[in-house]
Amino acid sequence: MRVQERADPMPIWTPAPDRIERARITAFRHWLARERGREFARYEDLWQWSVAQPEAFWRSVVDHFELKLEGSTDVVLALPPEAMPGARWFPGATLNFAAHLLGDGRTGTALTFDSEAAGSGEVSWAELQRQAGALAATLRQRGVRPGDRVAAYLPNIPQAVVAFIAVASLGAVWSICAPDVGPLGAADRFAQIEPAVLIACDGYRFAGKPFDRRATVEQLLERLPRVHTVIWVPHLDGAARAPTERPHVDWATAVAGDAALELSPVPFDHPLWILFSSGTTGLPKAIVHGHGGMLLSGTVLSALHTDLGTGDRMMWLGSTSWMVWNVQVMGLLTGSTVCLQDGCLTGPGAPDWSFAWRLVARRGVTVFGAGAAFHTSCMKAGIEPSKIADLGALRTVGSTGSPLPPEGYAWIYRAVAPDVWLNAVSGGTDLCGAFLAGTPTLPVFTGEMQCRALGAAVASFDEQGEAVLDQVGELVCTRPLPSMPLFFWGDADGSRYRESYFGTFSDADGRNIWRHGDWLRLVPRPDATGGVIYGRSDATINRGGIRMGTSELYRVVDADPAIADSVVVDLEYLGRESALLLFVVLQPDAELDAALVERLRAAIRSALSARHVPDRIIEAPALPRTLTGKKLELPLKRLLLGMSIDKAVQKDAVSNAHALDWFVAFAARERPSATAARS
Repeated sequence: MRVQERADPMPIWTPAPDRIERARITAFRHWLARERGREFARYEDLWQWSVAQPEAFWRSVVDHFELKLEGSTDVVLALPPEAMPGARWFPGATLNFAAHLLGDGRTGTALTFDSEAAGSGEVSWAELQRQAGALAATLRQRGVRPGDRVAAYLPNIPQAVVAFIAVASLGAVWSICAPDVGPLGAADRFAQIEPAVLIACDGYRFAGKPFDRRATVEQLLERLPRVHTVIWVPHLDGAARAPTERPHVDWATAVAGDAALELSPVPFDHPLWILFSSGTTGLPKAIVHGHGGMLLSGTVLSALHTDLGTGDRMMWLGSTSWMVWNVQVMGLLTGSTVCLQDGCLTGPGAPDWSFAWRLVARRGVTVFGAGAAFHTSCMKAGIEPSKIADLGALRTVGSTGSPLPPEGYAWIYRAVAPDVWLNAVSGGTDLCGAFLAGTPTLPVFTGEMQCRALGAAVASFDEQGEAVLDQVGELVCTRPLPSMPLFFWGDADGSRYRESYFGTFSDADGRNIWRHGDWLRLVPRPDATGGVIYGRSDATINRGGIRMGTSELYRVVDADPAIADSVVVDLEYLGRESALLLFVVLQPDAELDAALVERLRAAIRSALSARHVPDRIIEAPALPRTLTGKKLELPLKRLLLGMSIDKAVQKDAVSNAHALDWFVAFAARERPSATAARS
């Protein structure tokens, strides 16, 4: 991939001295100097130590944060000859993740919630623990044991958090899916793990419209024969009855009483939860993470890279089908209040992007995060949060899910607040954590993530497997992380796991190196090496031997005021010329006339190269996206190359599946001409 231009050498934000001094990472550095005799002048020095001496680093995390590991902690890391997969962390230790979520003696508010269907309210730490204890007792009475799977079909509401804590306390294995996922998509996930219990709701409300999901739950249960108990949550309609003849318990009954929460100790690598890849093509991967790995990585991410602590209020917009929900719950590790939000993001007929910002103000949120697509949509809609809400409590804005363009950085510092810390993060479901993250002690440079996450040996490799700086290459991780998956459920011989991340690169000793599938440019700075993500490497545009990440093109196209959204597809045919198609969704008052087409072509030619000017620019009514807001580049490519819709994409894994209909019709119209060209 071509060498990128250096970014602006001047930061868009620099932390004030008092913010640096109050930061939890500063306290950690002081502790290391005092207790371990290790002093680090720069963040980069601390990072280098964390990846060069992982045993010392992760033991210091356990000790500094007083994590409750029982048994032997003499061995921190046991490595197989190939290093990854199969690394074992603290193999002699036991713990329970739920104990760390609840802490000791916490008072005040643990959760706030705002739901279109259920209204607003708060849950205290004491009530959270009481409900979790009562539900755990109910599950235990129903025969749930360590290792059993419990699946939840719930939105982002307190019942989901309570249920997760109860399940984790038992040593059972948790998995959750949002109720906006259809029966096929949900069954494709849950059927793989054969749950013993399903916790499900009757529906949800969004933009003023009710969505009854009782029939979906009934269909889902038909695909889950091993479910012996249903915990029924009447969320949309308080009088709704469970649509099943199987044994079931209403939520109010399941959480009644004052049974003490018993915390079953489990091995460090005991499964905690199962996350699923997007599943837009084929069955989603059932990714298993462990109690210990999530405790270590969740503590580092929440405390050191998000700077959360007691007194903070954190809100991350996202579906329960997205790993951001799990990261949000991990905020409880720090004693922070987690602010849940369900529905309400749109008004009747049109998006109301200001709603979330008003909610941030009303809840006194200090850390607010969302997908990059949310921030760019607000920018495109002309929203100025500082003018519509009192954001005086807000000190951090998070962004993840896809690259936030430089214009998004400028919008946040212009329209939200000039002195918030913009914490852009990149990781993924695979880790339920971050490879690149932020810290409030470093400056923010436009378009960049601030640093490589502590403990994450991240590098950018060229095609020869050599590490490069200031050049786009493959994002790799050269050493194990506690948050890497334990295994994929149902992948008995581990072949699918190995094929997903390993096999492309290895080190000089033949040890495996993790290939993540993103294009990354590492940018050296005085105090840390920052990073820029250029999109998925398997969706690369390759024109005349010049490869380019799709996010570069989106930055140019989406900057045009007439464009609301865009997706590019590089169609590489056998036996005839490839075609680069750019699909655009226009703003309401725009028209795709010759002038706009030429303006887009000229912008791409000037900013990128003549080779990357699309062969055709086509207007589409809407673009399909995954449940986490990502563009369906690869599924659309397969569809347009002639694959049937059923094989190209799993509709139940698409947030707006209706948008696919236009592309199916477009592919059908194009196919005769493609056939003629081949003949």
